[in-house]
Amino acid sequence: MMRFVAVGVALALAVALVLGSAAQAGDAFGTWQTETSETGAYLHVRVAPCGYDTALTCGQIVRVENATRDDLVGRPIITGMTPDGDGRWTGGQIWAPDDDKTYGSKMALQGEDLVVEGCFAIFCRGQTWTRVSDGGAGS
Repeated sequence: MMRFVAVGVALALAVALVLGSAAQAGDAFGTWQTETSETGAYLHVRVAPCGYDTALTCGQIVRVENATRDDLVGRPIITGMTPDGDGRWTGGQIWAPDDDKTYGSKMALQGEDLVVEGCFAIFCRGQTWTRVSDGGAGS
């Protein structure tokens, strides 16, 4: 009987760890608005598990406002981010539409915001994105 209880406790702990990791990764899931550019343009990016590997986190542009380019909707902007614990993701890439280049990336939840950075060597630039309602993100 004691062995059965120990196995049950171990199984419960394993399930809690798996569910805890999934919930933590899900904290960034949803739609985010990028910072507004000097011209007043901004994007809405839907962050979700990557289609090619649901253990990773990706982001796709779902809305473009006040931009001269209309070919951005549907483009991936974040790929291959790995949850790193404590509301942080690393190891992925981010595509910067303004210079059409891809950079190593990391992101972190800070309160209600998502801080996203693209880095080349030791130089990083980033933005603070704000969560938006998913209701109008695809329009």
